[in-house]
Amino acid sequence: MSIKLSQANRMIAAIIKRGVELDCRPISVVVVEPGCIVKAFQKEDGASMIRFEMALGKAYAALALSRSSKLVRIRNEEKPAFMRYLMTASGDKIFAEGGGMQIRDKNGEVIGAVGVTGDTEDRDAALATHGI
Repeated sequence: MSIKLSQANRMIAAIIKRGVELDCRPISVVVVEPGCIVKAFQKEDGASMIRFEMALGKAYAALALSRSSKLVRIRNEEKPAFMRYLMTASGDKIFAEGGGMQIRDKNGEVIGAVGVTGDTEDRDAALATHGI
């Protein structure tokens, strides 16, 4: 099972709304299905270049390693050789920076992931959590 388009769009809307409430810089949000297949993406006006790629890399990291991308960043600091191998093995799709989270259904099954980028790592991570 994977996330539905209506669910993905609601998540994105909630994340962008919360970003505005917190006066965040322009946010970009991607929601992906298992396998990191893009379901939906939004980029606020004024967001800088390659935000799609950054958001996708955070979602990919969360799916690939079954943890938040912020924890992937911490692992990268603790075990750089190990993480460099995983990043290379993934074709450099993993972006080890906070803002990526798995999305689970009510039974705990992974149905996708979200990636948020545009502000600080902590704010991106908080926004990703807010949408789930």
